Amino acid sequence: MRVEIWSDIACPWCYVGKARFEKALAAFPHRDEIEVVHRSFELDPGRAKGDVQPVITMLTRKYGMSEAQAQAGEDNLGAQAAAEGLDYRTRGRDHGNTFDMHRLLHFAKEHGRQDALIQVLYRANFAEERSVFSEGDERLVELAAEAGLAAGAARAVLADPDAYAEQVRADEREAAQLGATGVPFFVLDRTYGVSGAQPAEVFTQALTQAWGERSPLRLVGRDDTDACGPDGCAVPRHG
Repeated sequence: MRVEIWSDIACPWCYVGKARFEKALAAFPHRDEIEVVHRSFELDPGRAKGDVQPVITMLTRKYGMSEAQAQAGEDNLGAQAAAEGLDYRTRGRDHGNTFDMHRLLHFAKEHGRQDALIQVLYRANFAEERSVFSEGDERLVELAAEAGLAAGAARAVLADPDAYAEQVRADEREAAQLGATGVPFFVLDRTYGVSGAQPAEVFTQALTQAWGERSPLRLVGRDDTDACGPDGCAVPRHG
């Protein structure tokens, strides 16, 4: 069964939601038969690549809240993250465009390192002092290498603005078609959706229900038609 997760590196609830989902997945009896795929969703797609500002400033301007309210929200997120065993800097983080990170995540998917990279990016953005936005491409190359990707290949992806760009846009179009207006957004077996950083118990319920309701394969036509199998091939019938 496949679970697709639409998320953004700049989204703190995506960071927390991933941890809660993984807690449920770790306890799920069929966890080894679950394929997890990360999909792209930009919270701030119109922001220019070089437009980086403090998170508190972004929150006050985007949502019209006071600095005290914005900081209280960050403190609450820090507590929520800590409850999941995650580090979270409630002071001094910045915010910027994540499009290049999503392009790298599609590159990482081709090399089987997508989950490793998204975890490295989350940690770098939410827990480390160094910015993932203001240090340029080399910071992202460094993080890609930490996730097990070839630094030179990651650098080449970032140098080509068209590399994996359409894959990112396709994910975003698909999110809109599925009705996702925010992230994290989890889609289980293209049958069930879970919106937001729900408690682990909700993910457990969703996994159990989606697994139990998978449709068995329905064959069309005879099941004794000419075919090959482990014991050989059917002998052609004549007349």
